[in-house]
Amino acid sequence: MSDAHVWRDYPILPDDGTAGTLVGRVWRPERGGDIGGPSVVAIRAEGVFDITHVAPTTSALLNLADPAAKVRGGAGERLGALDDIVANTTADARDPALPWLLAPIDLQAVKAAGVTFAVSLLERLIEEQAKGDPARADGVRQELSAAIGADIARVKPGSPQAEQLKQALIKKGLWSPYLEVGIGPHAEIFTKAPPMASVGYGVDVGVRADSDWSNPEPEVVLVVNAQGQIVGATLGNDVNLRDMEGRSALLLGKAKDNNASSAVGPFIRLFDATFSIDDVRKAEVQLDVLGPDQFHLKGRSDLGQISRDPTELVQQAMGQHHQYPDGMVLYTGTLFAPSQPRTPGGAGFTHVLGDHVVIRSPKLGTLMNRVNRCDAIPPWTFGTGALMQNLAARGLL
Repeated sequence: MSDAHVWRDYPILPDDGTAGTLVGRVWRPERGGDIGGPSVVAIRAEGVFDITHVAPTTSALLNLADPAAKVRGGAGERLGALDDIVANTTADARDPALPWLLAPIDLQAVKAAGVTFAVSLLERLIEEQAKGDPARADGVRQELSAAIGADIARVKPGSPQAEQLKQALIKKGLWSPYLEVGIGPHAEIFTKAPPMASVGYGVDVGVRADSDWSNPEPEVVLVVNAQGQIVGATLGNDVNLRDMEGRSALLLGKAKDNNASSAVGPFIRLFDATFSIDDVRKAEVQLDVLGPDQFHLKGRSDLGQISRDPTELVQQAMGQHHQYPDGMVLYTGTLFAPSQPRTPGGAGFTHVLGDHVVIRSPKLGTLMNRVNRCDAIPPWTFGTGALMQNLAARGLL
């Protein structure tokens, strides 16, 4: 199945098209002696418009007062039709003389909250109990679900009831670091990727060659300014290596932070009259994995079932204990945990090279990527220093 076929079947825009305030980034190629580089863009009905004159980075834009008004008021230079730029974004079909989409974030810290749904808590426990062996997962899943699944889904983290459950599970010998962050007072917040490392729509995401149990994690990603205010949202794929983390929770860095393992996009939808934090709270995220072996996995994640409110997650990630002057994006976690066997008699789901991962939410559009090996994807070379030098050379700083 070709990339072009997938993006035709899954439109990139939200259900209401360009009714909201949509912000992204585009690589502008060198042209007519002008230096090329990343530009902040507004997605409008008339096309894609460069608004880098409003702010040189999306980080700077989102730290402005009322960024949605700034985007609507910044006319900008039209770079082309959205469909044309999308068609030029996949690496296999790209013409480097034409613009293509980038991840919509740049200097923001990329953080993630883990174990925020009862189902994902159970899956982390399964990984731990199975010691990273997918062949043992089904048996462990049944045992743990019978023992604690129903109780955890009803417990508010940090509450007296959570403490009572904790003590009961300790007596059963079932306590775990995952239960501590799942129902305890402190959420799990970790660094998913360095600033500038995330990939966007239409390009490859990476899994390690030495992993044989991997999966996508479709998530809503909160976009937060330096003052800790949520100013919008986007979609993310928190690509995960279950065998790595299952062998030891201390391998979280190897399981989560690898070349092209953080996908964010396609655009940031800013809060305005059409979109608010309440839309985030009730967001539904659909997942399709379309394999080269004709395998088709479908799933969904409902943010209404999250154990901690999105605003609480942000408060736990930044505040008086930790500041992010360039802002932050925060993966909120996923309800979806794939267990459908990949092959008859197989030991559960894992990625194969060439999988297309399609993540869609009605208010946020579609994030689509193809799975490849981390060491086969071009290495990440354009970091913060390169961005600063590029913007300075273009007279944007």
